[in-house]
This record gives sequence, C-alpha cells and structure tokens, in this order.
Amino acid sequence: MADHHPHAEAGTRVFLVVVDETDEWRAALRFACRRAEHTGGRVALLHVIEPADFQHWMAVEEVMRAELREEAEQLMDRIATEVNEAAGTVPIIYLREGKVREELLALIDEEPNISILVLGASTQSEGPGPLIQYLMTKGVSRLRIPVTVVPGSLAEADIDKLA
Repeated sequence: MADHHPHAEAGTRVFLVVVDETDEWRAALRFACRRAEHTGGRVALLHVIEPADFQHWMAVEEVMRAELREEAEQLMDRIATEVNEAAGTVPIIYLREGKVREELLALIDEEPNISILVLGASTQSEGPGPLIQYLMTKGVSRLRIPVTVVPGSLAEADIDKLA
C-alpha cells in the first residue's frame, strides 16, 4: 500500500509514532510533538491496517479492506491536524497493511530519515505492551534507531516538562 508523505530534509530528526488501538500511543504522540517542536524535527505517524480474515469470501474481503482503509485515512487526517497544531509542522504519514511488527521494522529499514521510535507504555499491570515487549527482546537486534518509551500514565503537563 502506498504511503502518503513528503520526505523530511536530510539531517532533520524524525520521531516515529505508531498509531494503534491502544490508549498509550497518545502519550508517545505528545512527547514526539514536543520534541519535534523543540528540536526543529518532524513527527512521522505509522498506522498499520491488520488484514481481515475473510479470504474465502473475496468480495466481502475487498469491501472490508476498502472500509478499513477509508477509516484509517480519516483517522490519520485527524491526527495530522493535531500534530500540525502541536508541533507546527505537517507530519509524515505512513499507512500500511499487514502485521504491525513486520511493517514497523520494514519501515524503519526503508526510511533512513527516521531517527527515533517513540512508543507509549501500557498502564496495565501485564507489562509495557506487546509491541514494546517484542522490540525489547526479539526485535531489538533489527533496530537501527533508538527507542523512547513514554509511560502512558503521564499527564500532558508532565510530558511537556520532559520534552
């Protein structure tokens, strides 16, 4: 699937945030926006549409894919507006289809301008979340950039002080 993004200028810090179904990604987004604003960087947003499991009904699958794509584009448009207001720049948007882990690692490999991955940690007692857990164990050897983990429970004012 095609990504919609103007490339960042060489040397510009790009803070990548994964937009997903969790609550904690918003803390990561706020942190990334503040860091981008303070360092003259840019925010990049990645949203991965997980494949629907209706492969035996091809017509249903195609309709579902189109609907999921439209919903994802609307979501990213809304978030892009928020980022523009918070960081003062238009974000780079990556909209992909597949498994989040694979698409995230592929994007980092493909885009040399991405400087830092910013993730929000879950506030649940089970752990930081499946993506962070994966990246800090099995996926860490595939990363070429640092990862900043922002506690999902931080208040906006606390995030603003840190960034």
